[in-house]
Amino acid sequence: MRNHLKRSVRPVLATVVGAAAVASAIAATATAKTTAHAAAGTTITLLSGVGPQSLDPSLDYTTQGAEINWEVYTGLDTYAHKSGLPGTKLIPALGTTLPVISNGGKTYTVTLRKGLKFSNGDPVVASDFTFTMERSLSIPWGGASTFLTPYVVGAAKYAAHKAKTISGVTTDNATGKIVIHLTQPYGPFDNVLAFPMLGFQDPKTVTVPFKVQATNPPAGVGPFKVTNITPSVSFDVVPNSYWKALPGIPAAKYSFEEKINSNVEANALSVLNNSADIFDWADTIPGSLLPQIKAKASSRYRLVDLGGSVYYFFLNQSEAPFNNQLAREAVAAGINEAALSREGSGTLAPACFFLPPGIPGHPSGKCPYDWGQGNLKLAQKLLKESGQANVPVTVYSELRSPRLQWCTTYAQELKAIGFKHVTLKTIADQTYFTTIGESKKLHPQTGFADWNEDFPNPVDFYGTQLEGSSITPIDNLNFGQVNNAHINSEIAKLGTTPTTESGKVAAQWQALDKYVAAHVNIVPFGYQSFPFFTSSRIKVNYINDIYGWDLLGISLK
Repeated sequence: MRNHLKRSVRPVLATVVGAAAVASAIAATATAKTTAHAAAGTTITLLSGVGPQSLDPSLDYTTQGAEINWEVYTGLDTYAHKSGLPGTKLIPALGTTLPVISNGGKTYTVTLRKGLKFSNGDPVVASDFTFTMERSLSIPWGGASTFLTPYVVGAAKYAAHKAKTISGVTTDNATGKIVIHLTQPYGPFDNVLAFPMLGFQDPKTVTVPFKVQATNPPAGVGPFKVTNITPSVSFDVVPNSYWKALPGIPAAKYSFEEKINSNVEANALSVLNNSADIFDWADTIPGSLLPQIKAKASSRYRLVDLGGSVYYFFLNQSEAPFNNQLAREAVAAGINEAALSREGSGTLAPACFFLPPGIPGHPSGKCPYDWGQGNLKLAQKLLKESGQANVPVTVYSELRSPRLQWCTTYAQELKAIGFKHVTLKTIADQTYFTTIGESKKLHPQTGFADWNEDFPNPVDFYGTQLEGSSITPIDNLNFGQVNNAHINSEIAKLGTTPTTESGKVAAQWQALDKYVAAHVNIVPFGYQSFPFFTSSRIKVNYINDIYGWDLLGISLK
């Protein structure tokens, strides 16, 4: 997931009036909204610097969207509602059990629970699963080309409009039996079934031919439903009255209002002053506010390392200057991670390997190019040897803090290394990742990107961002256009290992991650710890390592 991508946004309120004034305005509008929602029960206010890519699950592939959609669109299986590593374990959800795997890892069989209903009261049947996958392939969801079309029999033909349905999925509405046939064994397919994009959608609430339903997404099956959507401004997440508690998945008790405002300083002040309840964990609290927060609200602020996040700069290896390894090595050697961490309020741990510490396969040992404080002398030498100093370079950046500051510093570092023509190009947060994902049209050279785990398996990182087959004309996640034969073959080989057994091939993943660092196929600069900050009336019962805030784990004191 992308904080993944996972974003960006049109400011709800003008940022020029200052954080304090904006915080005051947020407080006033939050009070008015809470009054309007009184009939529906107590409302908890969540402030986010950027909204979901979409609340239509067949499009969204962002941290902000997944945080909401996993509890609105429940799939055949899901993750435990617990903190830490237990929260990364799969549990049965709409399926009576976790799928039974047979045929050498190529057939998944599961039975749908009886008596399930969508959030509008329509009954749920097994064929709704096929429909949901068809829609996610058609719109399409950003991970479809990585997780579905290569592995589900008939998915590629359906996505290419060469078949009327997905031949590898069969269902029986009478018995609830669902059978999925894969083209080859794929270890994390259990995790794929837990994606919110494969959470059941009601065909009766979907427009045909398929199109994104930004303000009226399909009815789903889960503890919550989404209402009152104003894109890039606000939406409500309220209890689904048709949801009956399942083992490990209780019914919802509280309503939430999410307000989107790109002024993250104002958001943090509003939570500090108790005029809003929750600060978005995927945003960064400005360093100037941390002393005040720690002095006045230490009991409701904590910095959490979820273990599965990496922040990096991509380098487009399909064209000059970054198709030259020496030029890429120059960038890797010149990056000053300590400076970037300071701009991120000290929340970044230095990084040089793509896989973060919480993912099996994260290497230990020394970085290959003296990363950390930056070695400008070595970087200048490498760039001179590459002969690429005169090639113009455009750095792409979001507008939100501290992403803009990171990319501004990065552009300055490229100039100091010796690139003679460096331009910083900013893109609105809400459209940033979809814009740089237009690989065929835009072909971006370098810029900011990040990844938060979808599931604790290295193939989630590699298969989306460093595998050649993942490069797509739109919604591309392989921003660096990396198409390396060795990387591709290792992903294909190691990707057959189930997530629960990832540790068995950790050494092979470590070797691949060291190879990627040595060849500078990507330039990680930090492993992020995230702020979980609430008002004084909020009790946090647990935080999920994959999705962050778990709305079922938030209550009032």
